[in-house]
Amino acid sequence: MPLPFLTADRAFETADDIALPFDDRDHWRRPYRPGPWRVGTAALLLLLASYVLFAAVIIALTGSVSEGGVVFGAALAVIAVSLRLLRVGVWVSARGVRHVGFFRTRTVRWEQVVAVRTVQQPVRWLGLPRTVQGQALTVVRRDRAAEDTSPLLTTHNADFLGRTEAFDRAADSVEAWGAEYQRG
Repeated sequence: MPLPFLTADRAFETADDIALPFDDRDHWRRPYRPGPWRVGTAALLLLLASYVLFAAVIIALTGSVSEGGVVFGAALAVIAVSLRLLRVGVWVSARGVRHVGFFRTRTVRWEQVVAVRTVQQPVRWLGLPRTVQGQALTVVRRDRAAEDTSPLLTTHNADFLGRTEAFDRAADSVEAWGAEYQRG
C-alpha cells in the first residue's frame, strides 16, 4: 500500500506565494524563538512554583488555611513572573514593532520608524550592568535623535547569548518587517 504523504519522491505544489490561512500579519508575533537562558530560568521558576504549591496544600491541610493561602499567593506570583519572563522580547506585526520588557512595553508604529539596523556597540550582558562588545538591533525613530536609541535585541541578551546565528536571523527578520512596512 503506497503512502504518498510519507515519501520524499512525490511532486510538491509550487504555490509558495500564497499566504497560509493562519498567516495573519496583523497579529503580534515574535520573529525568533526564546533563548535557552530565558526558557531555562522560566522552567526553574515553574519548578520552584510547583514545590511552593505543594507546600501550600500541606500547610492548608495541616495548619492554618490563611497561611496556606499566603503561600499559595506566593506560588501564583512566581508563576506570573515566569510567564512574564517568557513574554519578554521583540514582537512585530503590520502595525509596528513592540519591545516587551519585564516591567514595561513600548510600541513604535512603522510610520514613526526611520530605520531598523544592526550596529556594533557595547551591549549589556544578560541585562546586567556589565557591558561587552557585541551587536544590537536598534530602531531609529522620526521623533528622536539617531543616538537616542535603545537596543531591541543584542547578541548578549537572554535569547541570543552564544547563538550569533539566531541573532542574525532574528535581526534580519525584524529588518525585513521594517523594510516592508516602512514603505507601505
